[in-house]
Amino acid sequence: MDRFLFERLSIPAVILIKPRVHRDGRGYFMEVYRENEFRKAGIDYRFVQENQSFSKEGVLRGLHFQKKPHEQGKLVRVAEGLIRDVAVDIRKDSPYFKRWVMVELKPGEMLWIPPGFAHGFYALKDSIVVYMTTDYYYPELDCGIRWNDPELAIDWGVDNPVLSEKDAHLPYLREVLDCLE
Repeated sequence: MDRFLFERLSIPAVILIKPRVHRDGRGYFMEVYRENEFRKAGIDYRFVQENQSFSKEGVLRGLHFQKKPHEQGKLVRVAEGLIRDVAVDIRKDSPYFKRWVMVELKPGEMLWIPPGFAHGFYALKDSIVVYMTTDYYYPELDCGIRWNDPELAIDWGVDNPVLSEKDAHLPYLREVLDCLE
């Protein structure tokens, strides 16, 4: 019995994960993480921190990443709501450098975003997002890219999202290329 469906996206390092959900008259049950199955699917990382955010409909968070030597891989899961989740390849040596993938995540669905990617999401509904990371958060290594960077041309499907002060003033990719060294 497959507990998860793992689907590699157009950037193969990014994986959409759909857990098997067991429903009955009482509600549902699902496994959200099983190390052996994730390893078999190529997600062979140790998770050290788990975070949760609540975003009201219309909020856009990102694009965030953490600089070397503490890049973070993220296993992003929607606990409630609906988001448009985006991963941007910022690995300079990658054939996918500057390319992005976008997936709408429903409750229970997950997106594996490996180290070397910027991450952001747009809340299509009030949403609770939980994500595990492969390294701890270090504020001094926190970095980001403006959500509407014309060089990336991400089609978020929105013109005026609700942004934090920090996210509204993130630099453009060309201004953070040295962060990627």
